[in-house]
Amino acid sequence: MKLSLASLASWALVGLSSLASAERMLYSDSLNPCQATNNFSATQFDVVLTPSNNSLSFSVVGVSTIQGNITIDLVVSAYGLQIYATTLDPCSLGFTGLCPMNEGQLNLPQSNVPIPASSLANVPGIAYTVPDLDAKVKVYFNSTTTGQSAACVEASLSNGKTVDQKAVAWALAVISGLALVASAITSGLGHSNTAAHVAANALALFGYFQAQAFIGMTAVSLPPVVASWTQNFQWSMGIIRVGFLQDIATWYQRSTGGKPSSVLSSLGTTSVEVQKRSMETVYKLMKRAAYQVHDSILRARSNAAGSNGQDTANTVIVRGIRRVGFRSGIEVTNIFLTGYIFFMIFVVAVVIGVLLFKLFCELLVKMGRMKGEKFLDFRNGWTTVLKGIMFRMVLIGFPQMVVLCFWEFTQNDSTAEMVLAVLTIFAMLSILAWASSKVIRLARRSISMHKNPAYILYSDPVSLNKWGFLYVQFKATAYYFIVPFLIYILAKGLFIALGQSAGTVQAIGLVVIEAVYLITICVLRPYMDKKTNGFNIAITVINFISAVFLLVFTGIFDQPGIVTGVMGVIFFVYNAVFSTVLLLIVLIASIIAVVAKNPDTRYQPMRDDRGSFIKSQSHLNHELDALGATARGESKHGWTGGKGARIEEDEDDSWSGGSSSNERQQQPFHGQQTAYGGPGGARSPPTQSGMPAGQQQTQAPGYPASPYEENRGYRGNGNAASPSPWQRGAGYE
Repeated sequence: MKLSLASLASWALVGLSSLASAERMLYSDSLNPCQATNNFSATQFDVVLTPSNNSLSFSVVGVSTIQGNITIDLVVSAYGLQIYATTLDPCSLGFTGLCPMNEGQLNLPQSNVPIPASSLANVPGIAYTVPDLDAKVKVYFNSTTTGQSAACVEASLSNGKTVDQKAVAWALAVISGLALVASAITSGLGHSNTAAHVAANALALFGYFQAQAFIGMTAVSLPPVVASWTQNFQWSMGIIRVGFLQDIATWYQRSTGGKPSSVLSSLGTTSVEVQKRSMETVYKLMKRAAYQVHDSILRARSNAAGSNGQDTANTVIVRGIRRVGFRSGIEVTNIFLTGYIFFMIFVVAVVIGVLLFKLFCELLVKMGRMKGEKFLDFRNGWTTVLKGIMFRMVLIGFPQMVVLCFWEFTQNDSTAEMVLAVLTIFAMLSILAWASSKVIRLARRSISMHKNPAYILYSDPVSLNKWGFLYVQFKATAYYFIVPFLIYILAKGLFIALGQSAGTVQAIGLVVIEAVYLITICVLRPYMDKKTNGFNIAITVINFISAVFLLVFTGIFDQPGIVTGVMGVIFFVYNAVFSTVLLLIVLIASIIAVVAKNPDTRYQPMRDDRGSFIKSQSHLNHELDALGATARGESKHGWTGGKGARIEEDEDDSWSGGSSSNERQQQPFHGQQTAYGGPGGARSPPTQSGMPAGQQQTQAPGYPASPYEENRGYRGNGNAASPSPWQRGAGYE
C-alpha cells in the first residue's frame, strides 16, 4: 500500500485516534539532514512501522550525488535511547534505484521490509500510546567502497497522538473569560470583597497561561510534548489562525510596502525543519523564513525537480516565535498583525459588552423585571467603570504586546506595521507608568494625612473604579507592587522578543528573572491575604521550575538524550496537573460568587480594613448606614455625578475636615450633595441641622459625631490637629 503525504496526513488526524486501538503503528512524514556533508537530499520520506504484521514500509523522493553500491543503516531511537538498529542491502532486497545508486533524481516507490518479531518486542508499548512521542529514525547511506557514510537523513516518528488540542485551548480561554465576567457581575452586585478575590485569581491564572506561552516562544529546541503543550496557550498571545484575518493581514502588509511570505503559493518547493542546535548557523542565513503547517503535523513537502534534474527544495528551519506561527498555520509576516488584531477585537468586544449590559439593566429596571438597587453603582457610574475596564485591558494585553511589538522591531514586516508597533507599545508603557505613578501619589497622600494608604485608595469610588485594577489585588501597604510586577513582565517579554537568535541566553535570563521575582513575593507577600498570596506564590514557583526545565532543554549541561526526553514528559505532567487545579479553583470560586446570596462570607475581611472605606449604594440596608451616607452628602440614588474636585484631581485638598478653608467650613448644609469623602470630591463635613459650622458648639446627647462612625464602631486615632469623622473612627495604630 502506497501512502502519499496528503493521504497519510488526513488519515493521521481523522482516523488514527480510533484506528490506533485496533492497530498500533509508528509513522513519519518529515525528513531532515543529520550530518554536515550530505550527498543525498530527500524531499519526501514516508515511513510506517506496523508491529501487527512485523513490517516497516517506506518511500523516498529526493536528489542524490552518490555513485556506486551502498548499504543502508537504519537506527530507531526513543527519548535518546536506541531501541532498534539494522543494516539493509538494497541489492539483495531489490530496491530499484539504489543498486547501484546514481546521481540525479531518486524516486523510491513504497517498499516493505520485514522486521523480526523479536526486534519489535524491544519497542515499549507506551511508544504507541504516549502523546507527542519523542522518537526518531536515522538512515545512513554507506559506500561499500570506502565504508564511509555518504549521507544521513533523520525523521521524527509519531503515533498520531498529541497534547496540542483545540478543545483544550478553547476550554482554557472560556474559563478564563468566565472568571473575569463573574468578578465583574459580583462587583456590580456590591460584593466587593468577593469580586476582588475572583478577579485577582482570574488575572493570576491568565498570567500563568501567558507564562506557558512564553516558554513555547523561546528559541530553545523543545521536546515534542513541551512544544505541543505550550501551543495550547498561544491564544493568550493572540496567535489564533482565522482564514479571512490572514487574508486581511497579508493585504495590509502588501498595501503598506511590505513583502508577505510566499510559501503558501510554493509549498511544493519548501521543506520545513524544526530547529536543531547544530543547525543554528543555517538559521542565521535565513532572514525571512516562510512556512506552513497543515492540520498541525510538521512535515517536509514533496518537491519537484528542475529540468536539469537538480533538487529545487528550499530548507527552512523554524524556532521560537516562528515555530509558534508555523504550528498555528500563520505566515511569519502575519504573526505580529494577527496578535494585534485579536487584541483590538478583545478590547472592542469588552466595550460593546459593557454598553449592552448597561442598556440591558436599564431596560429590565424600567420593565420592572429587576430591582432598582441591582447594579446601582455600575448603572450610575458606568462611564468611570468603563474607563477602569479599559485600563485593565491594557494590563491584560501588556505581556502579549511587549513580545509582539518588540519582535516586530526585528522583523520590519512593513513601514506601517513598524509604526503601529512603536505607537502601541510606547502608548501602553506610558499609560501603565502614569497610572502606577497616580496610585503611588494617592497612597502617599493618604499616608501623610491619615497614616493609612487604604483611606484614599478605597474611599473614593472614582479612584477605585478607575485605578483599582492596579492595586486591589495587593494589600494596602503594598500599593507600590504594581511597579515591580510591570518590570517583571517587561523584562521577560524583552528576552522573548529580542533573544530569538539565542535560546540559551533566553533560558538563562528567564531563570534569573523568575528566581528574583519568586524571592521578592515570598519575602514581601504583597497580595491581599494569605490565600491570594499562596495562589500567586504557587504560580511563581511553577514558572521558576519551568524556566529551569527550559534551561535543561538547551543542552547546556550536555545531558544524555534520555534525560531531556523524560524531563519533557515531566514538564507536561506537572503543568497539566497544576493547570487543572488552578482551573478548578477559579471555576468553583466564580460559580459560588455568582450563585451565592452572600459570597463575602467565604472570605475574611482584609486586614487593611479596606471594606470600611469602600462605599456602595447597593448595601445601605440599615438606617444608620443610610444616615451616614446622608451625612456625607451622598445621594441616595447614587454618586454625586462628579461635581466638585475629585480626590484624584485635587492635589491640594487634605481630605481633612479641619484643614478645609474657612469658606468651605462656613457653607451651610441645606440638603446639598456636598459629598464629603464621596466620588464628587473632597469637601468639608456637613454641619448638623443646617446650622453654620461656626455655630456648631454642641450636639444632642447620645448623638455621635458621625452616624457612620457610630455604626462602624471605630476607635478614634486620627489627625490630632483636626480630625474628620472618618479619621476619628479609623482606629489605625
